[in-house]
Amino acid sequence: MSTPADLWHFARPDLASRYLQAFDLGLVSARGLFARRRMGKSEFLKHDLLPAAEAAGYAAAYTNLWDDTDHPGQAIAAAILSAVQPKGLARFWDDLSTPVRKMKAGAKLPMGVEGSVELDLADKEKLAVPAIQAALQLTDKSRKRLVLVLDEAQVLANPEHRQVAHSLRAGLDIRKAGIKVLFAGSSEAALREMFSRASAPFYNWAPVEPFPLLGDEFVVAIVAHIKRLAKQPLPLAVAQQAFRKLKETPEFFRWYVERYLLYQEQGPEAALAHTLTRVHDDTGYAKTWKELGRPDRAVLLLAAAGVQDLYGAAALKQLRELLGTEDVTPSLPRTSLRRLTGPRMQAMARVDHGVYRFEDQEFEAWVRSRRTVD
Repeated sequence: MSTPADLWHFARPDLASRYLQAFDLGLVSARGLFARRRMGKSEFLKHDLLPAAEAAGYAAAYTNLWDDTDHPGQAIAAAILSAVQPKGLARFWDDLSTPVRKMKAGAKLPMGVEGSVELDLADKEKLAVPAIQAALQLTDKSRKRLVLVLDEAQVLANPEHRQVAHSLRAGLDIRKAGIKVLFAGSSEAALREMFSRASAPFYNWAPVEPFPLLGDEFVVAIVAHIKRLAKQPLPLAVAQQAFRKLKETPEFFRWYVERYLLYQEQGPEAALAHTLTRVHDDTGYAKTWKELGRPDRAVLLLAAAGVQDLYGAAALKQLRELLGTEDVTPSLPRTSLRRLTGPRMQAMARVDHGVYRFEDQEFEAWVRSRRTVD
């Protein structure tokens, strides 16, 4: 799997090697990594881990399940096929999408996959199960082991994808020696739930750990690159301060560098002010807020204000005041938090009973600046 060169990419070969060595030892066949959005996780996976895997003799497959949240099964099957049999990709889908409208249980499917349920081939999500099974069977014929990277893997935790998740788990279970899987996600709570909930298809299947974030070494490398390009080099101390003010978020820092290089005459302070404004404009917080119901907004306001026990009597009293109604019971924050921590919203993460934190610190700061639920 090749990706275009990025002159500003901060390579992390040692980290990529560490993950591959863990797979090579055979002690684990899968692991989960989480980091909030814009922290460089996907860039590392595509530009460091996958090329390192290919150099080590693996076939490498990558898909970001957010690219098609309605049909993750087809995305996974296509990623596997692109890695192990790219020239047969078109024929694979042609064979699987046979004109027969219905195939009953036990029917013979293309590629030798046996149907276990009635299959409506016009329904993409039902087609995904035999597609995954067929793609995994093709890996059995490959001479190479496969590294499969599922980015934003928490999409598989959605109830509507349960059948796909079960099929994938079953197929991977019998191929642990030949297929190594890295589940990556931007929601710690959702990713942990995938592997810790007893009823979940991937229960207890992979350890979950934080993705190592970029720090000063990243800033030093970027500043050195700026020095080679800019008429007015950016002082390291100034760049480090900007990185901290941007919540040590690599993508935001790159926005800052871009602004500085284009408008060097305005200075680094102006570049930082412009970037901070862009951060709040581009992240869509106002749109998210507008789409939330008033109870959800009220719960977010309390959490941003530092309220710890969101089910307690004090919190319920504040919710009544914010919402202007006495009709507030413990079920209101419970229902709101179920939505706010769910795989679709991913605004909050549960850290203890009744205790939650924001997944996005910038969103927390934005909510904290609000005064009312309206």
